[in-house]
Amino acid sequence: MSNTFYVPGEQRAAKVNDLFASIARRYDLINDLQSFGLHRRWKQRVVTLAGVTPGARALDLCCGTGDLALALAARGAEVTGLDFSAPMLEVAGRRKQGANPVFIQGDAMQIPFPDASFDIVTMGYGLRNLASWEQGLAEMWRVAKPGGRVIILEFGKPANALWRQLYFTHLRCSVPLTGWVFCGNAQAYAYILESLKHYPAQRAVAAAMRDMRFGKVQIVDFMGGAMAINYGVKAG
Repeated sequence: MSNTFYVPGEQRAAKVNDLFASIARRYDLINDLQSFGLHRRWKQRVVTLAGVTPGARALDLCCGTGDLALALAARGAEVTGLDFSAPMLEVAGRRKQGANPVFIQGDAMQIPFPDASFDIVTMGYGLRNLASWEQGLAEMWRVAKPGGRVIILEFGKPANALWRQLYFTHLRCSVPLTGWVFCGNAQAYAYILESLKHYPAQRAVAAAMRDMRFGKVQIVDFMGGAMAINYGVKAG
């Protein structure tokens, strides 16, 4: 493959783990730089769609440095953040105050909780990184309670062909340059485009959610579909 960190099949998880270990220290800074801080607004939209009520149980998968988990906790949810990257979890742990959220190491394709455990299940920039996004989505369905909200924020593919070409050129050129300057690793950020090429993006995820009997399925596009939220409610 053309990128050091993108390998399909059984080695996918190990390579993605290597990627996040290499960028954990600068992850939040580079997110701010490459999105001009807009990722914070998109994550707040996730939290708004989650419809948090005090005491609701929330699971944030691929939680990274904890942005979504901390925001859900601030709204009154009892939050568990799960990620397989120990360096990212170390950053998340330093950011929290008190016992909530709880951060644990684990696999989003084999979530270590029983069926129907959570009122809210979120994932920010994780589905694209799984060896099987379909299995990850099925696991989100499994652990959501009937009536539970599932919300996924991820890179998207714009429907407009010209905008998609311009956007992919940005991901091919500008984003790796930012990674090289601020993280010393262009390949880690060139990975975004490589992984997106192999990810069917928001419309296919929405179709899969409908097939799984999610209700109220919707897509919220940002920047003409360059970023997107997939939302659904588990049928009762």
